[in-house]
Amino acid sequence: MTSEATALRFAPVGDKAVTAIFGDTIQPAVNRRIRHALVALQPYVGTVIEEMVPTYSSILVIYNPLVMDYRTICETIADAASTVSGEDGDAKVRVVEIPTVYGGEYGLDMDFVCSHAGLSETEVISLHSGTDYLVYMLGFMPGFTYLGGMDERLATPRLTTPRTLIPAGSVGIAGSQTGMYPSDSPGGWQIIGRTPVCLYDGSRAEPTLLQAGDYVRYVPVSEADYKAIQQQGATYEVTSFYCKESELHGQR
Repeated sequence: MTSEATALRFAPVGDKAVTAIFGDTIQPAVNRRIRHALVALQPYVGTVIEEMVPTYSSILVIYNPLVMDYRTICETIADAASTVSGEDGDAKVRVVEIPTVYGGEYGLDMDFVCSHAGLSETEVISLHSGTDYLVYMLGFMPGFTYLGGMDERLATPRLTTPRTLIPAGSVGIAGSQTGMYPSDSPGGWQIIGRTPVCLYDGSRAEPTLLQAGDYVRYVPVSEADYKAIQQQGATYEVTSFYCKESELHGQR
């Protein structure tokens, strides 16, 4: 077993789940190992494993204790993790382009973000849209994306008092994170823009547009373009492509 695999820690969650902890920091290499381990564990899904929920640096594995006990499931996860490396930059990843209108009525907190960062709106838009963001995990609500890689100059604290309603598609900043609200929801992130793209639809075969391990590339659009895409609704197809992860270096 590799040194990376021996760094794994396990914690029981009830009587039929375990959390496999791959690291204590939010790092692309740690998250990459998680994604590769998920693939290696797929053969067990449906027979032993009921569900796997990846996070920034861990995987919650829900399993059938009548088929495999706690010790054995931990060994199985460790064996799967030992076959992968966090440094495989040749892996193919999906990059999804998200059209976004920034500022104005769509970015209610743009002025605050600009003031906090000491930057103009044009500079904030350029920095925010100039990065390829790794989708580390989905959470909080179905389809909510937690994205990594944002320029630290844009880091902004959450709202002191959360809003009771943030429109679906809103793009926000909270601390050093950026992400998108897939549905109308309360929330405390600083909103700088909005996308007309449907991020979550329970009626689709794949309800969430994005998955952990994808990359998001924001594409600034005008309000007119935003409304045109919005009118297309479900017929609008986002632009996406595959490339080597090593070809993505954060800020472009």
